[in-house]
Amino acid sequence: MLPRRRIFRPAPSPRAWRGPLLLLGLAAGAATLVGLGGPTQLFGNSPREQEWAAAPADVRVVDGDTLRLSDRIVRLRGLEAPARGQACRDAAGREFDCGAGSAEALSRLLGGRGVSCRVRGRDRFGRGLGQCSTLGGTDAAGVELNGALVSAGWALAEDEGLAGMEGAARASGRGLWATGVRPPEGWSASR
Repeated sequence: MLPRRRIFRPAPSPRAWRGPLLLLGLAAGAATLVGLGGPTQLFGNSPREQEWAAAPADVRVVDGDTLRLSDRIVRLRGLEAPARGQACRDAAGREFDCGAGSAEALSRLLGGRGVSCRVRGRDRFGRGLGQCSTLGGTDAAGVELNGALVSAGWALAEDEGLAGMEGAARASGRGLWATGVRPPEGWSASR
C-alpha cells in the first residue's frame, strides 16, 4: 500500500496574522473616534487658553491665591498671597495668621458669587493659572479677583501689570501694609 499524499496546504498559523490584524483594528478605532467627533487633542496638545466657571455653590477658597471650582483647582495668576499658617505681626506686636487673613479677603471679594476664570498654563503643582472674575450679583461686570486682592493689600504682585496696585496698597496702608503690620518673613518691604 502506498503512503497517502496530502493534496492541501495547512492553514497559516493565527500568530502570523496577529500583528497586521492589530494594526488594522487600531487604525479603524482611531478613524471611528475622529469620525464620531472624538477628542481632537489625542497626543498631548491642549488648548492654550481655557474658560473655567463655577456656580456659587461650587466655589471654595483654598488659600489666599487659590480657588476650587467644583472639581478643578485654579491659582490666581500674577500674584503671591501668604500661605495659611504664615505669621505676621500687628501694630501691637501680636502674631496673627496672615494667610488666613488673605483667604478671608478673597472670600469677601467673592461675596457668595460664581466665578469665571481664563486659565492659561499650570503652576509647579499642576494647578491651572487663571485670571478670575466674579459672576452675577449687583455689579454685572463682576470683580476682577487678581487685581482686587493685590489692591486690597493681601497679596504681592508677581506680574508687572499688578505692580502699580501693590504700590498703591503699600502707600495707603491696606491689608498687609497697614500701619505697624509686619508682613511674613521672606517678604521684602522694598519689593
